Amino acid sequence: MMSKPSSTESHSPESVIRVMLVDDHTVVRSGLAAFLYAYDDFELVGEASDGEEALRLCARVQPDVILMDLIMPRMDGATATRAIRERYPNIQILVLTSFKEDNLVHDALKAGAIGYLLKNVTADELANAIRAAHRGRTTLAPEAAEVLIHAATQQNTPEVGHDLTAREREVLDLMVKGLDNNKIAEALVVSRSTVKFHVSNILSKLYATSRTEAVVIALQHNLVAQKP
Repeated sequence: MMSKPSSTESHSPESVIRVMLVDDHTVVRSGLAAFLYAYDDFELVGEASDGEEALRLCARVQPDVILMDLIMPRMDGATATRAIRERYPNIQILVLTSFKEDNLVHDALKAGAIGYLLKNVTADELANAIRAAHRGRTTLAPEAAEVLIHAATQQNTPEVGHDLTAREREVLDLMVKGLDNNKIAEALVVSRSTVKFHVSNILSKLYATSRTEAVVIALQHNLVAQKP
């Protein structure tokens, strides 16, 4: 599924990242559990074999990040992602799947997943993606990014984003930096409802179906300054 870590990471994190695994294959969950134990800034707090079980488990274990498979019985990953994000907006969901079909990428990100990775990812790449998700940063497999970029190219003119207001560009810049609506409101000293209004306008003007897709489009079209 993935190569082993180049070495066991030695971090001094402010807090350990609580991770939950959702995959219908026991052997995959076992491999991911072993991977998590190789890093001292991760803690495995729960495992689920489908979306329904994941939704029930969230209330009890309260993970920071979920590694979510997509194709599962009873409740698929996209449906579970949407339900979990609606009930527990502070939980970040990172899709980890074998599938790269366009509709799956769009459905997962529209449901609220912060990232989309394939199971051929290396262990260190996955570890960095989990840390990024915990900070509110997007990580996409090249294949998933290509799907979003292609969609943006098909739907938009080369002047995509030219009608964003100065305030919307400020909000978009903070979205790219991984801030949620509450933190954006604090940074700009405005209400949460005002931020929600701006985000809605940004998605509309960029023809994006999710915050993650808006971030990809913003970076692809150089709408904000790209900072590490």
